[in-house]
Amino acid sequence: MLAVYAERFAPDDPLSALVVGEQPEPEVPDGWARVRLRAAALNHHDLWTLRGVGIKAEALPMVLGCDGAGVDEDGNEVVVHAVIGDPGAADDETLDPDRAILSERHWGTFAESVVVPRRNLVPKPASLSFEEAACLPSAWLTAYRMLFTQGRCTPGQTVLVQGAGGGVATALIVLARAAGLRVLATSRDEAKRQRALEIGAHEVYASGERLPVKVDAVMETVGRATWSHSVRSLRPGGAIVISGTTSGAQPDDAELTRIFYRQLRVIGSTMGTRNELAALVAMLDATGVRPLVDRVLPLTEARAGFEAMAGGDLFGKVVFTL
Repeated sequence: MLAVYAERFAPDDPLSALVVGEQPEPEVPDGWARVRLRAAALNHHDLWTLRGVGIKAEALPMVLGCDGAGVDEDGNEVVVHAVIGDPGAADDETLDPDRAILSERHWGTFAESVVVPRRNLVPKPASLSFEEAACLPSAWLTAYRMLFTQGRCTPGQTVLVQGAGGGVATALIVLARAAGLRVLATSRDEAKRQRALEIGAHEVYASGERLPVKVDAVMETVGRATWSHSVRSLRPGGAIVISGTTSGAQPDDAELTRIFYRQLRVIGSTMGTRNELAALVAMLDATGVRPLVDRVLPLTEARAGFEAMAGGDLFGKVVFTL
């Protein structure tokens, strides 16, 4: 089968480890299902895999890709949930300490087919295209869990999204607006601030700029560069939900005094569950909200998509089609 995979690790030049070529079809264990993929979406996780982060050398060659949508063996159109956890664990597989996402231990979605546990298949509604559905299992699911499960945000509240332009931040803006929240967003880049307004933000500000109001919750994926601003932007009793640290994990000032004195909550969030993915799909089906797609490329041109992501030349998802 045609596949895009890592044949080695290249920390300083990740694209040099990328291969577009042939791999054998994976076998289907009991309780698992094969999905013939129609579309798959690119994530920064795929670049990190090429660098050797989160994967062991003995797993190579590794087919890349966390996100995908396609058709199962029974002809059903499905979205593939990327988190592989203990089937005997509780409903929240993100709490399984031995969990993994596709392309860490199991071959991913940048191929003609992918094999996953049958419970990881979520029905795709006819209202969503395969390209749109393929965007959901990582960045959009992460945003959904941050807002509604971990952040417990409700209509009428005000939320700040740091770092407009990233995949999760984009999803956060769109989903929060669709759910009736007042959305503020920040970015260092004026063009990205303008784009944030176009996709649903009510107000935008330069990174670190003092806000005219205190917010109920901050959605944090940037880390070190925005941490102090996030803490200072919260109302007493507010919450920071953090799912990433793209600018570094160690802030210059953790703002611990402000956190305890104002009784702020700091909540970690990682990916999401199969049931949350189903709820996200249902939300998009009901509201008409759609993922923002920057470009669609055939899988044979995957390298061009990786180059665009590595260069930061994106606003929205890169989707590969088969």
